[in-house]
Amino acid sequence: MLVAAAVAALLYVSYRRSPVPLSVWRRGILMALRGLAVAAILFFLCRPTILVPPSDAAGVVVPILVDVSRSMRIADVDGRARLDHAVDFLTDALLPELPPGFTPEIYTVGSALTPASVDNFNADERQTDLAGAIRAIRANYRGRRTPGVVLVSDGGDTSPGSELVDEGGPPLFAVGVGSVDGVRDREIVGMVAGDPRLDQADVDLRVSAVAHGYGRSSFDIDLLENGRLVESRTVTPAAGGSPVDEVFTVFPDPLNPSVYMARIATEASEVVSENNLRSVLVDPPGRPRRVLALEGAPGHEHGFVARALARDPGLEVDLVVRKGRNDEGHDTFFVQAGKGRGSELISGFPDSRETLYAYDAVMVANVEGDFFTRTQLTQVAEFVSERGGGLLVFGGRSLAERGLIGTALEEALPLDLSDRRGGLTRAAYDPTEIVGHNAVSLTLEGETHPVMRLGATPSENRRRWSALPALAGSAPLGGPRPGATVLAVTATANGAVYPLVAVQRYGRGRSLVFAGEASWRWRMLLPSTDRSFEYFWRQTLRWLASAAPDPVAVSVPETADPGGALTIGVDVRDPGFAPVSTATVEATVTTPGGGGQSIAFRGESSIPGRFVSVFRPEESGVYRVRAEARDGDAVLGVSERWFYVGGSDREFADPRLNEGFLRRAARATGGRYARSGEVDEVVSWLQAAAPPEAPLERRDLWHHPWAFAIVVVLLSAEWGLRRRWGLR
Repeated sequence: MLVAAAVAALLYVSYRRSPVPLSVWRRGILMALRGLAVAAILFFLCRPTILVPPSDAAGVVVPILVDVSRSMRIADVDGRARLDHAVDFLTDALLPELPPGFTPEIYTVGSALTPASVDNFNADERQTDLAGAIRAIRANYRGRRTPGVVLVSDGGDTSPGSELVDEGGPPLFAVGVGSVDGVRDREIVGMVAGDPRLDQADVDLRVSAVAHGYGRSSFDIDLLENGRLVESRTVTPAAGGSPVDEVFTVFPDPLNPSVYMARIATEASEVVSENNLRSVLVDPPGRPRRVLALEGAPGHEHGFVARALARDPGLEVDLVVRKGRNDEGHDTFFVQAGKGRGSELISGFPDSRETLYAYDAVMVANVEGDFFTRTQLTQVAEFVSERGGGLLVFGGRSLAERGLIGTALEEALPLDLSDRRGGLTRAAYDPTEIVGHNAVSLTLEGETHPVMRLGATPSENRRRWSALPALAGSAPLGGPRPGATVLAVTATANGAVYPLVAVQRYGRGRSLVFAGEASWRWRMLLPSTDRSFEYFWRQTLRWLASAAPDPVAVSVPETADPGGALTIGVDVRDPGFAPVSTATVEATVTTPGGGGQSIAFRGESSIPGRFVSVFRPEESGVYRVRAEARDGDAVLGVSERWFYVGGSDREFADPRLNEGFLRRAARATGGRYARSGEVDEVVSWLQAAAPPEAPLERRDLWHHPWAFAIVVVLLSAEWGLRRRWGLR
C-alpha cells in the first residue's frame, strides 16, 4: 500500500501542473501510461515466478528391441519361427498390456540398432551385436522418463565383446524366445589346424562335433580339401549331447593355401543345416625360418643335431662351433652361414642387434655363461622378449650350476637353474607311472604338444617315446617357473624325477630347455628307418621359430563373416625391431574372384608402429592381403597373409535359446529376465520401475524479452503522446 501510495503521489506531482493546457482525459492517459510503466518496473524487480509443467513432461517411453538375426528363423517354438513368435508376443501380449501413458519405441537389432515397426521385421541379419545395442540404447535413453528397455531375443550374441557392465541408464528386461533344449541338430562345433610337423608334410586337424536329439546314433564326418573329399569317418557319441573329437592328418599344398572343410550330411529331421559344416585355412609354410646355432665344442650330440636341422627344408641354419684357442689365447670358431652372413659371426656372436634380430631362433648348445659378455646375454634375453624369437638351451656346460645362473638369460628359461633340489611336483606327471633311469616320460601336456608329437594319437605318442633308448644322463634342474610347462620328465639313478623338456612364453617369444645328454642314441640305437630323433629336433626349432614375426607383419582376425567389418593390422619395425610410427603402409587385398582392392591404413596412437584398416569382405572365400611399408623412400619390408571368410556361420552355433547371456545382461543392468510366456511379469516390472511424475518447474517471469518490451512500449507511448500534445 505504501508503494502504491508513493506511485500515485509521483504521478500526481508529475502532471499536477503542465506548461501546456491539457484536458482531463489527456492528463489521465499520460498518468496511466506512466503509472503502468512504473508498476511494471516495480513488479519485475520483485522477480515473480510461475509454475509450469517440465519440458519432458510427455508420457513414459519404453524402448523395445527385437532381434532380427538369421538365428531367429529357427522354428523351435511350437513349430513356428522365433521371429514370428516374437511378433505375436509384441502385438498380442506386450503392447496391448502397456499401461496408459507408456509409449513404445521399437528397434531392430542385428549388426546395428535400427528404428523399425512391427510391420517390417525380417530375420536376415548376418550378425547379432546384442551387447553393442544394449549399450547404445541405454546411453540414448539415459536421463529420460524410461522405466526400462525390453529386449526380445534368442540370446545368440555374435559380437566380439559380449560382456556388459552397468554404465548407467535404464534397466534391461530381457525376454527369451526359443527352446532351451534346442532342436534335433548335428553340428561341427570346432575345427583347428595344428602346427605343421614331420618335414611340413602333414598337419593335424582337430574336428569337434556334437549331436542333440539323436541319442547315441552314429553319423559320418566328411573331410574335404579344396572341395574334394579326402576322408570320411563314422563316429558314435558316448551319449546325446556329448562332444566327439576326431583328429585328421592331412597333407596340404606346400605352395598355396588349402581350405579344409568338415561336413556332416543333413538329415530331413534337422531344423538347422547351416552349422553342419565348418572350414579352416592352412597357410603355406612361407619362407624358411632362420636359426643361429652356437655350439661350445664339436661333439656327437651337436653333430647329429646339426645334420638333422640342415636337412630340414623349412629351416635355414647358420652354425658357429668353437674350435679352441689360437696362439694369442682367443677363441676360434668354425662358421657355416649363408648369404654373406659369415663375416658377422667370425667372433662367435653377432656384432650388432640388427644382425641378431635377423634370426627367428637361437640355439645355445653346451656353451657356458662366461662365453658371452653381459651385453650379449641381455641382447639374447631381449631377442626373446622384444623380438619375439625362440631360444633353445641344452648341453652340460650351459646347464651346469655355474652356467647361466645369475645372468640376464636365466629369467628367459622355463626352469629354475638355481634351486636343483627337485622342485618338480608330482602333479606335473602321472604319479602312478614309473619313470625309468634317464628314460623319457611324457607329461599330460607333452602328449599333445607340437614339440613332442611322434604319434598321431596321445596313446601312440606316449608309446613311441617310452620305446626310445635311454639317454646317457641329464642335468638335475629345478622346477618350472610360473607359466612354464613341463613336457617330459626323467629320473636319476636314485629315482628322483626331474624335468627333461620344458617350455614357456617369455614376452613375445618362446623358450625351451632340454636337460638330457646324448639324444643321438635315439638315432644310432634304433633302425635307420626310425626318424624320431630328426622329428623331435626339427619340431623343436620349428615351434620356437614359428612365433617370431617379420619386421613388417600383417595380422587378421581368426574368423570373418561376409558383409562384416574386420580389422587388418600391420606392425612396422626397423631391422632392430624398434617401432616406426612415421612409416606409410600401402596394401592390396585380392578377393576370391581374383580382383584387387587397395586399402588405406592409419596409425594407431595407442600402439607405436601399428597401422590398422577396416575391410568389409562381400563374399566367402580365400583372401590375400599384401602390405608394403616405407619410411620415406626406404622400403622397410613386404608382408602378405591369407585369411578365410565364411569358415563358419556363428549365427547358428549352438542354436538353443541362450538364457545365460540374457540373464547376465539383465543382471548387469539392474533388470530381470523372463520367457516369452511371462508377459505379465514384464509389464509389472515396467510399472514398478516407472519414474515418478516430474515436479513442476519454477520459471522467472522477468527473465524474458517480453518483460523488457512491456516497459519500453509503455514509456515510448507516454513519450510519443507528450511530444504530440506539446510537452517536452
